[in-house]
Amino acid sequence: MSVWALGLNHNTAPLDLRGRFAYALDQIEPTLRGLRASLARQPEATLLSTCNRTEIYCAGDKTDLDHTLEWLAHNGGVSPALLRSHAYTLQGDQVARHAFRVASGLDSMVLGEPQILGQMKDAVRAAEDAGAMGTTLHQLFQRSFAVAKEVRSSTEIGAHSISMAAASVRLAGQLFENLSDIKVLFVGAGEMIDLAATHFAAKNPKAMAIANRTLERGEKLAGRFGAEVMRLADLPSRLHEFDAVISCTASTLPIIGLGAVERAVKLRKHRPMFMVDLAVPRDIEPEVKALPDIYLYTVDDLAHVVQTGKDSRKAAVAQAEVIIDAGVQNFMHWLSQRRSVPLIQQLNAQTDEWRATEIVRAKKLLAKGEPIDTVLEALTRGLTQKMLHGTLAELHAGDASSREATAQAVSRLFLRGQLPKIQSDDKER
Repeated sequence: MSVWALGLNHNTAPLDLRGRFAYALDQIEPTLRGLRASLARQPEATLLSTCNRTEIYCAGDKTDLDHTLEWLAHNGGVSPALLRSHAYTLQGDQVARHAFRVASGLDSMVLGEPQILGQMKDAVRAAEDAGAMGTTLHQLFQRSFAVAKEVRSSTEIGAHSISMAAASVRLAGQLFENLSDIKVLFVGAGEMIDLAATHFAAKNPKAMAIANRTLERGEKLAGRFGAEVMRLADLPSRLHEFDAVISCTASTLPIIGLGAVERAVKLRKHRPMFMVDLAVPRDIEPEVKALPDIYLYTVDDLAHVVQTGKDSRKAAVAQAEVIIDAGVQNFMHWLSQRRSVPLIQQLNAQTDEWRATEIVRAKKLLAKGEPIDTVLEALTRGLTQKMLHGTLAELHAGDASSREATAQAVSRLFLRGQLPKIQSDDKER
């Protein structure tokens, strides 16, 4: 069994292409079922999808990798050639190293960010619900979580990390003289919006509002920050009221269009509006960026902001890589041992068969009245003869070099390191 991975991320693919392969958490289970149904041997599989990456991890036949790429390209509505030009494929220890680095926040746009670990755990649970998680991937991800925990507890990889939410506040502060004088609208009510609202609330803006598709979830978040809650359907008519708009929903299509923003600009009499689109795929139509007085930033635009302080964490990264190296070695050792499992199972089955045969014969001898010592002698002799038959046959077969190799193996297995006593060809002659 091989372990391999296929993916694309913020380093290899542009935002709009990543958006074609973004899967909400409730889409992961049916997507995995569809992928595995398209493969003949039903490999173990896990799908990780965040705003910065989409990755498929598999344990199975490595020949399935090309088929998976074609399947994923079709699912995203692009050609396999286009996807291949922006994707990466990993095998063996590369998969373990990559998974461990992702879990530890070393492969994130925000170095050391902790959210990815929770997203990986969600992906694993979804794979389990889909019946796609087997022993090999279970070990891979449990070890990923353990390595990530050690990295975070033993290094300062997350120290002074600037999140996307914090970067949004920093950029808003460059546009507006005083953030306490602005009104902020948050579109969505997920984890990213929660973080963004927390950072903006610390600046005591004049007003905050939460727009969400379901009012109940919006009200829960709004209640924590003393914010107003509004329906998503009311957003176009009220957009002009807000100086800053932060959006991150799971919508597959933009929910803030060019027309709505154009109307808002006119009503605002060209007062600047700060907009951040943290969603993948986009929540805000990209054409909005070209409008005068609109300052629109996407997750990719924020990349240079969140790199601040990266140089100061180089030592922590080096320490983390050492921990990851040890984790990779341990996982690959476990994986190599797993390859012996089928042989071990065959050996156990064979010895059980021999044992059952000899027990049947012993019971027949006892039924005939044979002495117990005679029966035990026959039982043990029968077992040893069966166990040694193949070994003795190999020692008498083949040329001198093959017999010597067999003798060395037999010595290690049965004589506990004693030197094998085997005559050379000259002595035999």
